Amino acid sequence: MTAATSRGLGAAETSEVENSAISKITWRLVPFLGLMFFINFLDRTAISFAGPNGMTQDLGLSAAQFGFAAGIFFLGYILLEVPSNLALHRFGARKWLARIMVSWGIVSLLFTWVGSATELYWLRFLLGIAEAGFFPGAILFLSLWVPSRHRSKVLSIFYVAQPLTTVIGAPIASLLIGMHGAFGLEGWRLMFAGVSIPAILIGIVTYFYLPDRPDDARWLNAEEKRWLNEELSREDRIKTGHHGKGTARALLDGRVWVLSAIYFGFIYGLYALGFFLPTIIGGFESSFGTKFTVMQKGLITAIPYLPAAIALVLWSRDATRRGVRPWHIGIPALVGAVSIPLALSMPTPAATIAVITVTACAIFSALPNFWSIPARFLSGAGAAAGIALINTMGNVAGFAAPFVTGAVKDWTGSYGAPMAIVGVAMLVSAILTFTIAGRIRDPEDLTKEPA
Repeated sequence: MTAATSRGLGAAETSEVENSAISKITWRLVPFLGLMFFINFLDRTAISFAGPNGMTQDLGLSAAQFGFAAGIFFLGYILLEVPSNLALHRFGARKWLARIMVSWGIVSLLFTWVGSATELYWLRFLLGIAEAGFFPGAILFLSLWVPSRHRSKVLSIFYVAQPLTTVIGAPIASLLIGMHGAFGLEGWRLMFAGVSIPAILIGIVTYFYLPDRPDDARWLNAEEKRWLNEELSREDRIKTGHHGKGTARALLDGRVWVLSAIYFGFIYGLYALGFFLPTIIGGFESSFGTKFTVMQKGLITAIPYLPAAIALVLWSRDATRRGVRPWHIGIPALVGAVSIPLALSMPTPAATIAVITVTACAIFSALPNFWSIPARFLSGAGAAAGIALINTMGNVAGFAAPFVTGAVKDWTGSYGAPMAIVGVAMLVSAILTFTIAGRIRDPEDLTKEPA
């Protein structure tokens, strides 16, 4: 029995209020958060477009140095991940997410004038500090608005911004890079300037647009606010009664650490692919004798991510219909574990991109369903801390993946061995998903258990 039914409303009226509230949240909040995520991911991966298009030559970077510069971002992010999410829980999403966006936009703008590898390292580190807490903050924010049974669907709409960052962002980045010489700047420097200014502008808009909680949303009517508050409170009472966590207990919870390990494998694959795919495509010229313009390289880079966005939506739709099951996360992990090591053994550029597309579809299909799991057993400050810790471990992978990939490539002379490492990391994620994470129950299931 839902909260609305307990007040005497009929089932049809309950469904109408529920559908109306979720629809308004989906269209009022999720696209805006998706835009923020789009800018966020484009900003942090801009270095992957700059690297093979003049930056590595201008700054004299080896593959290992480029990988270190890409990865050191995550060290700064890791330092402030948990404190930032606790600050968001205390001060509210409107103020804190706005502050994060404006801060990272300012730091990102400074990349326009970077002059050495050392300066690049410091700016990437500071960028990580500035961005710390954005993604787990957005996940936490949505968990405070959306009941469990709707969470997978809403997260999939939010998460689709990530693959679309490359679908849309790669051609935009290539266009900016192609403006080489404008304002006396190299193309890759213009690209950094072009992706940083939107962060500052949208950060300012966030302060005025984003409501912290349902009671602050003018576009929800009284009955919708009441239903949301009662439904979310009911779930919190269930979680508290069964296994609710404060901050310290959440950080020590074994399930949080298992989810952290699973997420590590997915993000290791995501960033190994994201940071080095433009470089791998650039290597087609020496491997296969092909020639591509900067814009063609950008369009090729975008190819895997459009099918990935479609796969994400369809897979999450099935998860919403059935309820998120372990195989909604574990099967994509297995597919990624097998496909990504095979990519560089393909005989043609087209076959290589086809296999990489399969890998991208696998990774992105799993992620929104994965993020529906932590909120099953975490609430309040414990949710803020636990979600931040899980994302922190993902950012450890974000540092390790580009650095290890670049270093092993320098050592072996090819990307074959680094991609095999990615396959092993994703295989571990699949095993943990099927053996341990699948035991974490949904609040809706817990209502069937005796108190």
